[in-house]
Amino acid sequence: MICVLVMAAGEAWESPALADLETRPGVVVLKRCVDVDDLLAAVSSGQADVAVVSLDAPGLDPASVSHLRRHGVRPVAVTTSASSDVDVRERAQRLGVAAVVGSGELSTLPDVVVVVEDAADTGVRPADPAPDRPGSDLTPAASATEGGRVVAVWGPAGAPGRTTVATHVACELAGRDTDVVLADLDPYGGAVAQQLGILDEVSGLLSAARLAAAGHLGERLPSVCRGMGDHLAVVTGLPRADRWREVRAAQVEQLLERSRDLGHVVVDTGFCLEDDTASDFGGRPGRNALTLTALEQADEIVVVGAADPVGLARLARGLVDLRAQAYAAPVRVVVNRMRPSIGWSEKEIAGMVEGFTRAAGLHFLPEDRPGLDRALVAGLPVRDVGDSALGQALATLTDAVFPESVTPEERRVRRSSRARRRPTRRK
Repeated sequence: MICVLVMAAGEAWESPALADLETRPGVVVLKRCVDVDDLLAAVSSGQADVAVVSLDAPGLDPASVSHLRRHGVRPVAVTTSASSDVDVRERAQRLGVAAVVGSGELSTLPDVVVVVEDAADTGVRPADPAPDRPGSDLTPAASATEGGRVVAVWGPAGAPGRTTVATHVACELAGRDTDVVLADLDPYGGAVAQQLGILDEVSGLLSAARLAAAGHLGERLPSVCRGMGDHLAVVTGLPRADRWREVRAAQVEQLLERSRDLGHVVVDTGFCLEDDTASDFGGRPGRNALTLTALEQADEIVVVGAADPVGLARLARGLVDLRAQAYAAPVRVVVNRMRPSIGWSEKEIAGMVEGFTRAAGLHFLPEDRPGLDRALVAGLPVRDVGDSALGQALATLTDAVFPESVTPEERRVRRSSRARRRPTRRK
């Protein structure tokens, strides 16, 4: 039995379509929705399989279609134009709708509904943009399968160093002649632009959200990125924390998907994992949707915690909360601001971490306040303000997260450098 929702937005095809659907065996019209908001609320019940919608309905955008797909509802668009028209196909692709029924084809609508429901592919990617994109030195990968990886940097409350780790890992990777996009998705106060000395006149995130809503992000993504050298593109964050309402989860998904075409993607996220259930009913987006979507889309999650007692307690609770979310991506833990005055060894902290999660790796970053101060004042990554133990630790972390970016010879040189830094024990 296929349960169908119909949202015609007052179009003349609604009555004959309802008649055809109701007479088709195995198809049940669950509800006639008056507008997009009514449709989004109806799919949240979890009872519908297919939504027949007007392609020209007011308010129908990529975020709405993504909402349908998140609830397992396949969209079928009906238009008064011929479905073979180039403009119609392009508009449907921008929305993320694969099945389109045009004028003169309405009698085939029940068959299309059955085919869409039986299809194994439940998601449609927008059309690939043209390979030549103005405004950026970065070139997209040859295909989606060759796209970059998404690494989300997350950590609990208390400023443990999420932005520092995300920014400097991205800069380290770019310094190895590897294309990378650094996206600031912190809904509570992103600081990537400040760390890199970028004059944040226009928010890259808000610009990307507007382009995604209009269906033009694919070809215009480079225009919202700030180029930092030949290999680093930065999507700056929110100019004010209260503007998180302007970005929806579906727009973040599109941003990350399209950013993969430019290279690897490093994401700076917020601290809170609490979901806002009100967003499930098609209303305002949840404030933490940016963070939750980034973690869902990530190929690897880097969790950052501080080495002091308060920071370690928050890290332990954060690892438990993260495990409860059941994300598919492996988790790598970074303990930041390690210093002798803490009194705990790396082995003792490692034992604590292993008690709360099965980490893909555990890394320690030493406290280096003077080096970080120099980098912040200069608006440069740590690697560009002089050799330091912190810079070496960040380079080692980048080796682990992006192993393909380092040659065996460079790895040997780095290991020998760390060995020279390690103090010798007295007998």
